[in-house]
Amino acid sequence: MPKQIPDETKNGISRLIDLMKDLRDPDGGCPWDIEQNFRTIAPYTIEEAYEVADAIEKNDPVSLKDELGDLLLQVVYHAQIAKDENLFDFEDVAQAITEKMINRHPHVYGDVSHDNVEEQKLAWEELKAKEREKRQGKEENSVLDGITVGLPAATRAVKLQKRAAKVGFDWPDLSPVIDKIHEEIDELKDVLQLEQQINMPDQNDRVQHDRAEDELGDVLFSVVNLARHLDIDPEQALRRTNQKFEKRFRTVEKTIRDNGLNIQDMSLEYMESIWISSKKNE
Repeated sequence: MPKQIPDETKNGISRLIDLMKDLRDPDGGCPWDIEQNFRTIAPYTIEEAYEVADAIEKNDPVSLKDELGDLLLQVVYHAQIAKDENLFDFEDVAQAITEKMINRHPHVYGDVSHDNVEEQKLAWEELKAKEREKRQGKEENSVLDGITVGLPAATRAVKLQKRAAKVGFDWPDLSPVIDKIHEEIDELKDVLQLEQQINMPDQNDRVQHDRAEDELGDVLFSVVNLARHLDIDPEQALRRTNQKFEKRFRTVEKTIRDNGLNIQDMSLEYMESIWISSKKNE
C-alpha cells in the first residue's frame, strides 16, 4: 500500500525529514534507499557540493536553489541513517552546528573584539584547534593535525601551507615562490630526460614513473603555493580554466563540423588555428 505524502502543513525541513524516514522504512520504503549507508552515500554528497559550486560559478540562482536542496537532502539522508543506527538525528546535527558557531563567534555573542579580519581568522583557527584537542582528548602534536585527508589535493595543499605559514615556514614574498616553481620544473625535466636516455626493464620503468609523478607533484604543490600567495583559490582558478578550455574546444569542434569536415581527419596545426581565432574573438 502506498505511503501518504508528507504532511503539506508542516515546514519544509520537517516534511523532508518525514520523506527520508519513509524512503528508509523497511516496510514499504525504497529498496535502493534502504540499502545505502554512510560510505555509499558519501560520493553523492561530494558531487552535490560541487554542483552547488557550479551553480554559483554560473551565477544561476534558479539552479542554486535546486542544488542547495539536493545538498540538504544529503545531510538529511546521513542523519536518517544515523538515526536508524541509534547514533544521532537531524536535530542533534542542527543543535551541534549552532553551538559550534556560537562558540566560534565570541566577537558576536560575547565581549571579544578583533581589530581586523586577519586577527579574526587567527582567533578562529585557534578556537578550531582547541575543539580538535577537546575532541581527541589530547594536545595536538603538530600544527598540521586535523587537516582532512579526503579533501581535494589542491585544497588540502593550501591548508597545509597555511598551517605551516602560521609558525613562520613560508616565503616572505613572491620572488622565491616563483623561483621554486622553476626549480621543481627543472627537476622534473631531469627525470624525464633520464627516462628517455635509458632503456630500462619494466620494474625500473615503474620506478622512473614514480619519480616523475613525485616531481610533478612538487611542481603542482609549488604552483598551489603561488596561488596562495596571490590569494587565489587554485581549485577555482582551475575550474575557470577548465570552462575556458571546454568553450574553446567546442568552438573548434563546431567550426570543423560546420565546414563539413571530420575532426579526426584534421591536423593539429589546423585545429590550433581555429583555437587561436576563438581566443582572439573572446
